[in-house]
Amino acid sequence: MENKIIDTMPAEISVVAEPQLNIYGEVEPDVLEKSAWDKSVRVEENGYYWKKDPVFTKGGEMPNDRPIIVELFCGCGGTSMGFEMAGFEVVLGCDIHAPSIQTFKANHPNCSTILGDVKKVDPHTIKELLNGRPLDVIIAGVPCQGFSLNNRKRHQEDDRNLMYKEFVRFIEILQPKVVVLENVSGMKSTGNFVEDIEKDLSRAGKMTVKSKLLYAPDYGVPQKRSRLIFVGIRDEEFDFNLIQKTHGPETGKPYVTIKDAIGDLPSLKPKETKKKYKTEPFSEYQELMRLNTNGFVECHTAPNHPKDTIEKIKNTTPGEPMYPKFKQRIRLAWDIQSPTQVSGGIRPQFQFGHPEDARGLTIRERCRIQSFPDDFIVKGGTVQGRVQTGNAVPPLLAKAVALAIKKYL
Repeated sequence: MENKIIDTMPAEISVVAEPQLNIYGEVEPDVLEKSAWDKSVRVEENGYYWKKDPVFTKGGEMPNDRPIIVELFCGCGGTSMGFEMAGFEVVLGCDIHAPSIQTFKANHPNCSTILGDVKKVDPHTIKELLNGRPLDVIIAGVPCQGFSLNNRKRHQEDDRNLMYKEFVRFIEILQPKVVVLENVSGMKSTGNFVEDIEKDLSRAGKMTVKSKLLYAPDYGVPQKRSRLIFVGIRDEEFDFNLIQKTHGPETGKPYVTIKDAIGDLPSLKPKETKKKYKTEPFSEYQELMRLNTNGFVECHTAPNHPKDTIEKIKNTTPGEPMYPKFKQRIRLAWDIQSPTQVSGGIRPQFQFGHPEDARGLTIRERCRIQSFPDDFIVKGGTVQGRVQTGNAVPPLLAKAVALAIKKYL
């Protein structure tokens, strides 16, 4: 593969798959065509997918004092962020979504990246990057839309369900000490994929790979999100009981609420931006999120809604759905955890109403709900920011998994 050096998203990226939005940049649920949910209609793709030859951008020197990780299907880097919180170092991220790679590079400036379809990437390119050093951990967040319970076109034959086989190809060449794969809970109820993946990963890595469903609030995430995590370790069998819960009934520490998560962020009107915090942090979670900031908040711009959308949010009781046919799209309430935050496919509308303001959430608020700290910057604008934050693994969940794995290294 030819090594091309880039600093930003290539200028010639096409946006042919972007939907026709109204003047406010929103697509309301009631105007979506029926064909969008028809399983016979081929799945549409995000217009920011890089379809040309993969582009490799070399990073800095690898550290000698920390275990190193490579992440495929990395998205904006939620899993990598969690592993770095636990003392690992990410040395390469690979994804087809150009804004995600922009974001990944911005938050991991020393890291190498590959922008492109993983099917076109030669694993030996990564082996050459490692320069003889054994790889500690390889991670993949394979595309989950084919398994997602939020996908009305979900079905067993979705092409994206077999993308894990590309991960197998890299494991066979790189032979890491640890293998980690994550996906949505819906995988467990779609065919025999869990058993097949455990078997294929075990064979490729010469190890025993097992899986478990983890509930994000148990690890300090203010969101009712479950992820299926596969882990395999060379010469040992991973004990999922080593993943320590930090919140919930078993710990004596209550789950993090929406108010704990975003209550300190400035109030906004539609389209308004504010860059200073509303108050001092008044929860442990807010203190954690603001740990490496200098008093200024980034990516906190409200969506520009039409008047009828503002009225719809305003007239919805916090905790209740804003649209009768879309029960998962609620106006958040201060005293609950958020429902699962999703990307919205290629039509990423606002998903949740703010508990107090008559508007959808900012990208910063979406980051907070996923447990991305406030020094994490999302590139690509509001619409593609929704894609990235919705697809991400909550860093605090990934951190809990990483701390357990670290005991074996």
